[in-house]
Amino acid sequence: MDGRYGSAHEIDYTVYGDDMQFVEIDLDPRESVIAEAGAMMMMSAGIQMETIFGDGTGNNGNGLMGKLFGAGKRILTGESLFMTVFTNGGYGRQQVSFAAPYPGKIIPMDLKQYDGKIICQKDAFLCAAKGVSVGIDFRRKLGAGFFGGEGFIMQKLEGDGLAFLHAGGTIYEKTLTPGETIRVDTGCLVAMTRNVHYDIEFVGGIKSAFFGGEGLFFATLTGPGKVWIQSLPFSRLADRVLSASRVGGARRDEGSILGTIGNLFDGD
Repeated sequence: MDGRYGSAHEIDYTVYGDDMQFVEIDLDPRESVIAEAGAMMMMSAGIQMETIFGDGTGNNGNGLMGKLFGAGKRILTGESLFMTVFTNGGYGRQQVSFAAPYPGKIIPMDLKQYDGKIICQKDAFLCAAKGVSVGIDFRRKLGAGFFGGEGFIMQKLEGDGLAFLHAGGTIYEKTLTPGETIRVDTGCLVAMTRNVHYDIEFVGGIKSAFFGGEGLFFATLTGPGKVWIQSLPFSRLADRVLSASRVGGARRDEGSILGTIGNLFDGD
Protein backbone atom coordinates (compact mmCIF):
# COMPACT_ATOMS: atom_id res chain seq x y z
CA MET A 1 0.00 0.00 0.00
CA ASP A 2 1.20 3.52 -0.83
CA GLY A 3 2.88 5.00 2.23
CA ARG A 4 1.47 8.47 1.52
CA TYR A 5 -1.86 7.46 3.02
CA GLY A 6 -2.08 7.39 6.80
CA SER A 7 -4.31 5.22 8.90
CA ALA A 8 -8.00 5.83 8.32
CA HIS A 9 -10.44 6.01 11.23
CA GLU A 10 -11.73 2.59 12.29
CA ILE A 11 -15.51 2.53 11.98
CA ASP A 12 -18.26 -0.04 12.45
CA TYR A 13 -21.33 -0.24 10.24
CA THR A 14 -24.65 -1.98 9.54
CA VAL A 15 -26.41 -2.08 6.16
CA TYR A 16 -30.22 -2.02 6.32
CA GLY A 17 -32.82 -2.76 3.68
CA ASP A 18 -32.94 -4.75 0.48
CA ASP A 19 -33.50 -2.72 -2.72
CA MET A 20 -33.38 0.77 -1.20
CA GLN A 21 -30.59 0.38 1.32
CA PHE A 22 -28.89 2.66 3.78
CA VAL A 23 -25.74 2.18 5.84
CA GLU A 24 -25.54 3.18 9.51
CA ILE A 25 -22.03 4.12 10.67
CA ASP A 26 -21.09 3.81 14.36
CA LEU A 27 -18.51 6.40 15.42
CA ASP A 28 -16.54 6.44 18.63
CA PRO A 29 -15.62 9.87 20.09
CA ARG A 30 -13.56 11.94 17.58
CA GLU A 31 -13.99 9.40 14.79
CA SER A 32 -15.16 10.77 11.43
CA VAL A 33 -16.63 9.67 8.12
CA ILE A 34 -16.65 11.58 4.82
CA ALA A 35 -19.49 11.60 2.28
CA GLU A 36 -20.78 13.35 -0.79
CA ALA A 37 -22.99 16.34 -0.05
CA GLY A 38 -26.61 15.26 0.21
CA ALA A 39 -25.94 11.59 1.02
CA MET A 40 -26.77 11.82 4.75
CA MET A 41 -30.11 10.37 5.84
CA MET A 42 -30.09 10.82 9.64
CA MET A 43 -27.64 11.26 12.50
CA SER A 44 -27.43 11.34 16.29
CA ALA A 45 -27.46 14.61 18.19
CA GLY A 46 -23.74 14.35 19.00
CA ILE A 47 -22.62 14.26 15.36
CA GLN A 48 -20.94 17.43 14.08
CA MET A 49 -20.91 18.34 10.37
CA GLU A 50 -18.23 20.27 8.50
CA THR A 51 -17.98 21.07 4.78
CA ILE A 52 -14.45 20.76 3.38
CA PHE A 53 -12.58 20.96 0.08
CA GLY A 54 -11.78 17.50 -1.31
CA ASP A 55 -11.54 14.48 0.97
CA GLY A 56 -9.64 16.01 3.89
CA THR A 57 -6.56 13.76 3.60
CA GLY A 58 -4.21 16.63 2.70
CA ASN A 59 -2.23 14.51 0.25
CA ASN A 60 -1.84 17.42 -2.15
CA GLY A 61 -0.31 19.70 0.43
CA ASN A 62 -1.50 21.65 3.42
CA GLY A 63 -1.62 25.07 1.77
CA LEU A 64 -4.58 26.70 0.09
CA MET A 65 -3.36 25.81 -3.40
CA GLY A 66 -2.92 22.17 -2.41
CA LYS A 67 -6.47 21.98 -1.08
CA LEU A 68 -7.84 23.70 -4.18
CA PHE A 69 -5.96 21.29 -6.44
CA GLY A 70 -7.26 18.27 -4.54
CA ALA A 71 -10.83 19.54 -4.69
CA GLY A 72 -10.50 20.66 -8.32
CA LYS A 73 -9.72 17.13 -9.48
CA ARG A 74 -13.22 16.15 -8.43
CA ILE A 75 -14.72 18.44 -11.08
CA LEU A 76 -13.41 16.04 -13.73
CA THR A 77 -15.57 13.24 -12.31
CA GLY A 78 -18.67 15.44 -12.26
CA GLU A 79 -18.73 15.64 -8.47
CA SER A 80 -18.97 18.66 -6.19
CA LEU A 81 -15.90 20.59 -5.06
CA PHE A 82 -16.99 19.96 -1.49
CA MET A 83 -17.38 16.94 0.75
CA THR A 84 -18.93 16.71 4.20
CA VAL A 85 -17.16 15.35 7.28
CA PHE A 86 -19.32 13.87 10.06
CA THR A 87 -17.52 13.67 13.41
CA ASN A 88 -18.60 12.25 16.75
CA GLY A 89 -18.26 15.28 19.01
CA GLY A 90 -19.87 13.58 22.01
CA TYR A 91 -18.69 11.16 24.67
CA GLY A 92 -20.42 7.90 23.77
CA ARG A 93 -21.01 6.13 20.49
CA GLN A 94 -22.95 8.11 17.90
CA GLN A 95 -24.52 7.07 14.59
CA VAL A 96 -24.82 8.66 11.16
CA SER A 97 -26.65 7.02 8.25
CA PHE A 98 -26.24 7.42 4.48
CA ALA A 99 -28.93 6.41 1.99
CA ALA A 100 -28.63 4.91 -1.48
CA PRO A 101 -29.71 7.44 -4.15
CA TYR A 102 -31.66 4.90 -6.26
CA PRO A 103 -32.59 1.17 -6.14
CA GLY A 104 -29.57 -1.07 -5.84
CA LYS A 105 -27.02 -2.31 -3.32
CA ILE A 106 -24.46 -0.73 -1.00
CA ILE A 107 -21.06 -2.44 -1.30
CA PRO A 108 -18.71 -2.24 1.74
CA MET A 109 -15.03 -2.18 0.72
CA ASP A 110 -12.22 -2.77 3.21
CA LEU A 111 -9.31 -1.25 1.31
CA LYS A 112 -6.76 -3.20 3.36
CA GLN A 113 -8.03 -6.37 1.66
CA TYR A 114 -7.42 -4.91 -1.81
CA ASP A 115 -3.85 -3.64 -1.51
CA GLY A 116 -5.02 -0.19 -0.51
CA LYS A 117 -6.75 0.81 -3.75
CA ILE A 118 -10.08 0.37 -5.55
CA ILE A 119 -10.97 1.96 -8.90
CA CYS A 120 -14.68 2.69 -9.33
CA GLN A 121 -17.23 4.47 -11.48
CA LYS A 122 -17.31 8.23 -10.93
CA ASP A 123 -20.78 8.18 -9.31
CA ALA A 124 -20.41 4.97 -7.27
CA PHE A 125 -18.81 6.48 -4.13
CA LEU A 126 -21.19 6.94 -1.18
CA CYS A 127 -19.06 7.44 1.96
CA ALA A 128 -15.83 6.35 3.64
CA ALA A 129 -13.88 6.50 6.86
CA LYS A 130 -11.91 9.72 7.19
CA GLY A 131 -8.39 9.12 5.92
CA VAL A 132 -9.48 7.39 2.73
CA SER A 133 -8.32 9.41 -0.29
CA VAL A 134 -10.88 10.02 -3.06
CA GLY A 135 -9.14 10.88 -6.34
CA ILE A 136 -9.34 10.27 -10.08
CA ASP A 137 -7.84 7.53 -12.23
CA PHE A 138 -6.92 8.47 -15.81
CA ARG A 139 -6.61 6.03 -18.69
CA ARG A 140 -3.82 6.82 -21.14
CA LYS A 141 -5.47 5.64 -24.36
CA LEU A 142 -7.44 8.33 -26.18
CA GLY A 143 -9.96 5.75 -27.36
CA ALA A 144 -11.21 5.34 -23.83
CA GLY A 145 -11.54 9.10 -23.47
CA PHE A 146 -13.52 9.77 -26.63
CA PHE A 147 -15.60 6.62 -26.83
CA GLY A 148 -15.78 5.11 -23.37
CA GLY A 149 -18.80 7.04 -22.16
CA GLU A 150 -19.12 6.47 -18.44
CA GLY A 151 -15.85 4.61 -18.25
CA PHE A 152 -13.09 7.09 -19.18
CA ILE A 153 -12.53 9.00 -15.94
CA MET A 154 -12.81 6.67 -12.98
CA GLN A 155 -12.52 7.43 -9.29
CA LYS A 156 -9.84 5.83 -7.14
CA LEU A 157 -10.19 5.15 -3.43
CA GLU A 158 -6.88 4.74 -1.61
CA GLY A 159 -6.00 4.05 2.00
CA ASP A 160 -6.47 1.41 4.67
CA GLY A 161 -10.04 2.06 5.82
CA LEU A 162 -13.62 1.23 4.94
CA ALA A 163 -15.35 2.74 1.91
CA PHE A 164 -18.89 2.25 0.69
CA LEU A 165 -19.99 2.15 -2.94
CA HIS A 166 -23.49 2.06 -4.37
CA ALA A 167 -24.65 0.48 -7.64
CA GLY A 168 -27.95 -0.34 -9.31
CA GLY A 169 -29.85 -3.60 -9.57
CA THR A 170 -28.05 -6.83 -8.72
CA ILE A 171 -24.31 -6.67 -7.97
CA TYR A 172 -22.10 -9.45 -9.36
CA GLU A 173 -18.59 -9.92 -7.95
CA LYS A 174 -16.25 -11.82 -10.26
CA THR A 175 -12.66 -12.92 -9.69
CA LEU A 176 -10.53 -12.89 -12.84
CA THR A 177 -7.61 -15.28 -13.14
CA PRO A 178 -4.34 -14.06 -14.73
CA GLY A 179 -4.98 -13.39 -18.41
CA GLU A 180 -8.74 -13.97 -18.18
CA THR A 181 -10.72 -11.29 -20.04
CA ILE A 182 -14.38 -10.31 -19.95
CA ARG A 183 -16.23 -7.60 -21.89
CA VAL A 184 -18.66 -5.40 -19.96
CA ASP A 185 -20.98 -2.58 -20.95
CA THR A 186 -19.20 0.56 -19.77
CA GLY A 187 -22.17 1.62 -17.66
CA CYS A 188 -22.39 -1.77 -15.92
CA LEU A 189 -18.83 -1.64 -14.59
CA VAL A 190 -18.88 -0.60 -10.92
CA ALA A 191 -15.38 -1.21 -9.57
CA MET A 192 -12.18 -3.22 -9.92
CA THR A 193 -9.00 -3.90 -7.99
CA ARG A 194 -5.78 -2.15 -8.92
CA ASN A 195 -4.21 -5.00 -10.92
CA VAL A 196 -7.08 -5.41 -13.39
CA HIS A 197 -6.15 -4.07 -16.83
CA TYR A 198 -8.90 -1.89 -18.29
CA ASP A 199 -9.42 -0.79 -21.88
CA ILE A 200 -12.15 0.13 -24.39
CA GLU A 201 -12.89 -2.23 -27.30
CA PHE A 202 -14.87 -1.55 -30.46
CA VAL A 203 -17.50 -4.25 -31.07
CA GLY A 204 -20.03 -5.13 -33.73
CA GLY A 205 -20.80 -3.75 -37.17
CA ILE A 206 -22.89 -0.82 -38.32
CA LYS A 207 -26.13 -2.79 -38.03
CA SER A 208 -25.58 -3.80 -34.41
CA ALA A 209 -24.30 -0.33 -33.58
CA PHE A 210 -27.40 1.46 -34.84
CA PHE A 211 -30.09 -1.12 -34.17
CA GLY A 212 -28.72 -3.40 -31.46
CA GLY A 213 -29.22 -0.91 -28.64
CA GLU A 214 -25.98 -1.90 -26.92
CA GLY A 215 -23.67 0.84 -28.23
CA LEU A 216 -20.37 0.71 -30.08
CA PHE A 217 -17.91 0.07 -27.28
CA PHE A 218 -17.38 -2.33 -24.38
CA ALA A 219 -14.96 -2.23 -21.47
CA THR A 220 -12.47 -5.09 -21.61
CA LEU A 221 -11.23 -6.22 -18.19
CA THR A 222 -8.23 -8.56 -17.91
CA GLY A 223 -7.14 -10.27 -14.71
CA PRO A 224 -5.80 -10.97 -12.24
CA GLY A 225 -8.13 -9.25 -9.82
CA LYS A 226 -11.73 -8.70 -8.82
CA VAL A 227 -14.43 -6.73 -10.62
CA TRP A 228 -17.90 -5.66 -9.50
CA ILE A 229 -20.66 -5.40 -12.10
CA GLN A 230 -24.16 -3.89 -11.80
CA SER A 231 -27.21 -5.17 -13.67
CA LEU A 232 -29.03 -1.81 -13.79
CA PRO A 233 -26.91 1.33 -14.33
CA PHE A 234 -28.73 4.49 -13.36
CA SER A 235 -28.23 5.90 -16.88
CA ARG A 236 -30.13 2.94 -18.32
CA LEU A 237 -32.92 3.29 -15.76
CA ALA A 238 -33.21 7.04 -16.48
CA ASP A 239 -33.38 6.41 -20.24
CA ARG A 240 -36.29 3.99 -19.78
CA VAL A 241 -38.18 6.42 -17.54
CA LEU A 242 -37.69 9.28 -20.00
CA SER A 243 -38.75 7.08 -22.91
CA ALA A 244 -41.93 6.07 -21.09
CA SER A 245 -42.74 9.68 -20.20
CA ARG A 246 -42.49 10.79 -23.84
CA VAL A 247 -45.28 8.42 -24.88
CA GLY A 248 -47.34 8.99 -21.76
CA GLY A 249 -49.78 11.31 -23.56
CA ALA A 250 -50.52 8.72 -26.23
CA ARG A 251 -51.07 5.99 -23.65
CA ARG A 252 -53.72 8.00 -21.82
CA ASP A 253 -55.89 7.81 -24.97
CA GLU A 254 -55.00 4.30 -26.11
CA GLY A 255 -58.58 3.11 -25.45
CA SER A 256 -59.94 5.58 -28.02
CA ILE A 257 -59.81 5.08 -31.79
CA LEU A 258 -59.32 8.79 -32.46
CA GLY A 259 -57.27 9.50 -29.37
CA THR A 260 -55.80 13.01 -29.32
CA ILE A 261 -57.36 13.90 -32.68
CA GLY A 262 -60.80 13.19 -31.24
CA ASN A 263 -60.08 15.48 -28.33
CA LEU A 264 -59.60 18.39 -30.71
CA PHE A 265 -63.21 18.06 -31.91
CA ASP A 266 -64.47 17.63 -28.34
CA GLY A 267 -62.85 20.91 -27.33
CA ASP A 268 -60.43 19.20 -24.87
